[in-house]
Amino acid sequence: MTVIPGSDGRNYIDWIEEMIDSINDGILVIDVEGVVQFVNKEYTNITGVKEADIVGQPLAEVRKGAVLPNALKDGKRREGVYRKEGEVEYIIDTAPVYKGEEIVGAVSVCKSLNEVHYLTRELHRSQERIARLEKAVGTINRAKYTFENIIGREGGLRSTIELAKKAAHSNLNILIQGESGTGKELFAHALHNESDRASLPFIPINCAAIPSSLLESELFGYEEGSFTSSKKGGKVGLFELADHGTLFLDEIGDMPYDLQAKLLRVLQERSVRKVGGLMEKEINIKIIAATNKDLVRLVEKDRFREDLYYRLSGIPISVPPLRDRKEDIPLYIDYVIEKEQAGGSAVRLKEDVMRVLKQYDWPGNARELIHSVQYALSMTETTFIELENLPEVIYHHVSKTSIPQQQTLKEMIRNIEQEIIWETIQIYGDTLKGKKKAADRLGISLATLYNKLEV
Repeated sequence: MTVIPGSDGRNYIDWIEEMIDSINDGILVIDVEGVVQFVNKEYTNITGVKEADIVGQPLAEVRKGAVLPNALKDGKRREGVYRKEGEVEYIIDTAPVYKGEEIVGAVSVCKSLNEVHYLTRELHRSQERIARLEKAVGTINRAKYTFENIIGREGGLRSTIELAKKAAHSNLNILIQGESGTGKELFAHALHNESDRASLPFIPINCAAIPSSLLESELFGYEEGSFTSSKKGGKVGLFELADHGTLFLDEIGDMPYDLQAKLLRVLQERSVRKVGGLMEKEINIKIIAATNKDLVRLVEKDRFREDLYYRLSGIPISVPPLRDRKEDIPLYIDYVIEKEQAGGSAVRLKEDVMRVLKQYDWPGNARELIHSVQYALSMTETTFIELENLPEVIYHHVSKTSIPQQQTLKEMIRNIEQEIIWETIQIYGDTLKGKKKAADRLGISLATLYNKLEV
């Protein structure tokens, strides 16, 4: 039972007045005749009007231009009305007071304009923080690459990309398999950007980079108080963040076995429950998983769930290693040189360098090739990359029998001619016009210049 202080009407009114006095907004009440019946302390603080000068007086007479009496006439509420009395500025909200269907008075609630300005500034700051957060989250959750960014799309990866483009428009989960450094992550980005989910979240997570004790809470989220170090308010999991978009599970072969069962349940039920939570949340996501491990062998060794393997590999995509598509090697070399030497003099590879690069098996695949060319560019002091500019591991790995120990006179003349031609081209520019000038300078035709470069 609610107990009201006091046993008579006067004590009850005193209690009501004390309660209203504790409110941080200014309050003014008039009766049906427009006479002020009550003001609280905050009203006098904001307006500077003393209680004794206004209570019992007609509001329209003591406060010229007061809008509160209008509520007695038309019964309408008004919000955000600007008022200024002398140097005092404030904002008021007004409303009629009804008893049944009859207006018996009106009330005004006022707030200092300084406080309004403060709250407005705080609101703007909050909106700016939210905007920055949304922008940051949007950037984080955006797939960066498309199939146009994948080197080899017109060469050794052509058939793989054709399959991937078809897979992108399917709702089936996709499993990308390939050796380390083959570009599996690029394929995941491109698959998302090619799909009808391209404008929605793309959430990547490396299952091998996060400790197994934390991976579950990262994926599923957790409720407040689920464990000792849990954050206040809990945490949203990556499954929820990826809702309606794509979740990319990189290095899926390293996922702990016990967590695989929980992942399987999410894929089957299409719902997720936070750690320590009771409620299920439905989700609509597409899973792209990637691994450099042989999942079939892991299944045979009971290190990967067979049912999860089949659930993930709705459409399997295998990215071939660089040693099986060596026709793409010159494309990667040109890409690195163009990127690293933008605006500078173009660097060329000696013929024996290209031969070595094509003979090497590239256990690190495209990633190793790119790093090796970047290394060579930083080592050379001329416009040519020579054998000694390559990383030692590559130079010594290739059988010395594959590197000519001696050159014939014809080979030496050809190499010298090419060096002279390229040095002359650097003077006049690597354009058709520049090459014509270089040919004239060397006393040969443009066709001869091209023939000598292509030998």
